Amino acid sequence: MTFQWKSVTAAMALLASTSLAQAQTTMKVVMHSDVKIVDPIWTTAYIVRNHGYMIYDTLFAMDEKGEIKPQMVESFTESPDKLTYTFTLRDGLLWHDGKPVTAEDCVASIKRWSAKDAVGQKLASFIDSMSVGDAKTFTVKLKSPTGLLIFGLGKPSSNVPFMMPKRVAETDPNTQISEFVGSGPFVLKTDEWKPGDKIVYTKFDKYKPRAEAPSGLAGGKVAKIDRIEWLAVSDQQQAVNALLAGEIDMIEQPAFDLIPLLKDDKNIKLTTYNPLGLQYTFRFNHILKPFDNPKVRQAVTYAFNQKDFLDAVVGNPEYYTLCKAMFVCGSPLATEKGMEGLLESNFNKSKELLKEAGYDGTPIVLLHSTDLQSLTNLAPVAKVLLEKGGFKVDMQSSDWQTVVSRRTRRAPAAEGGWNGMLTAWVSADILNPVMSGFLNASCDKAAFGWPCDEQMEKLRDDFARETDPAKQKAIVEAVQMRWREQPTHIHLGQYNVPIAARSNISGILTAPAPVFWNVEKKK
Repeated sequence: MTFQWKSVTAAMALLASTSLAQAQTTMKVVMHSDVKIVDPIWTTAYIVRNHGYMIYDTLFAMDEKGEIKPQMVESFTESPDKLTYTFTLRDGLLWHDGKPVTAEDCVASIKRWSAKDAVGQKLASFIDSMSVGDAKTFTVKLKSPTGLLIFGLGKPSSNVPFMMPKRVAETDPNTQISEFVGSGPFVLKTDEWKPGDKIVYTKFDKYKPRAEAPSGLAGGKVAKIDRIEWLAVSDQQQAVNALLAGEIDMIEQPAFDLIPLLKDDKNIKLTTYNPLGLQYTFRFNHILKPFDNPKVRQAVTYAFNQKDFLDAVVGNPEYYTLCKAMFVCGSPLATEKGMEGLLESNFNKSKELLKEAGYDGTPIVLLHSTDLQSLTNLAPVAKVLLEKGGFKVDMQSSDWQTVVSRRTRRAPAAEGGWNGMLTAWVSADILNPVMSGFLNASCDKAAFGWPCDEQMEKLRDDFARETDPAKQKAIVEAVQMRWREQPTHIHLGQYNVPIAARSNISGILTAPAPVFWNVEKKK
């Protein structure tokens, strides 16, 4: 008898690979939306931001206490006049294609981010130059001192200044990228990505985390799960049933009316990962009639009230707060200055303003997202309140990703454009006038909706230069008074939704965005 060593070796290799596959951990998650767009600079959509945190890394990051800490940066120096900053990258940073991360990559990434983001655009107005020293160092020179540089580079939410390879970062900011190479703790499996079905990430085994413990979005990003699948499930009852049955491991945003079912199951844990929560928002398109007229926009601030929106979507007051403050109730800059009499469904006042504005009854094209449970009921409420306030409304329904794409169009409403839409902001995105993307009133450079107001931009500049908290608060009050005259958007109430996960899932971090490093799955 002769031994077939090749066959034995092949069998042993197959057995070893099978054992390895069995040893790997896979986590199945239902996120709040399907992933169809994967450029976190091109859009502010939170599902794309969440995707960004999977595969990209940042120069700085916000910890659990709200402090900005170095992330990809090892160290930096600041000149005595606070005008020159030199940054040195950590050793061992690699792109997913195996190439080293360089200072050139970072400078190109900052430029692309700052062309789109509200904080980035304001920061860019302070930057005199950016230059590369060597492969690991770059220098930023400012025209005048500002606290926006370090804060901006550690901005926690949309748009996050994610670092990309130079060749990718040189893509026009208004064009979506076509290559998805990051340097973060997970790799996008492009061959398994099927929009409408699932998107898959695997652990990047060459990622070098920081040595310290994780805190918020900062610290050591240790991937403890080998494979993470985000499944596209729009039916919330189906998702909850799958979680209860152990077929999936987590739901990012369970429907509020189904939370009692989850609370009653000892195998499920509910985790509030973002204590300040989110704020629902109505956005005007300022470049089209009738919302090009500030009096027409003012009419909406009288017609709306927050409770109707919150009751329609959240339902349970345990999870929501009536909050007129533009910069989040519970935060240092919270104030209701300028909000007196607004958001109380004063329909007579709304109609009065429409008459003064000469509103001709042209229907408002209102975008309605149908597949995102956290937003679906908002547009129908808006339609009812707008009509009671004297408007005619054409509510047009589609899935959320279509809304995300359509809201970038500047075409007339009858040609695929829009007049109003509804979304939500994570509180960490709107803590001050510079961060708040919808307050950016820099005309064509502003976020979709494109408001144009020199006075608002001056106030945002003043805030960017000010470091005294008392003076910052005074500027915030002035911002809200100006907003009352020239509304850019309307906050519709603050809310919070917990993550629901199986009891064998641990390590969920407290942060403005759901992240998957430090998360463990036990058998």
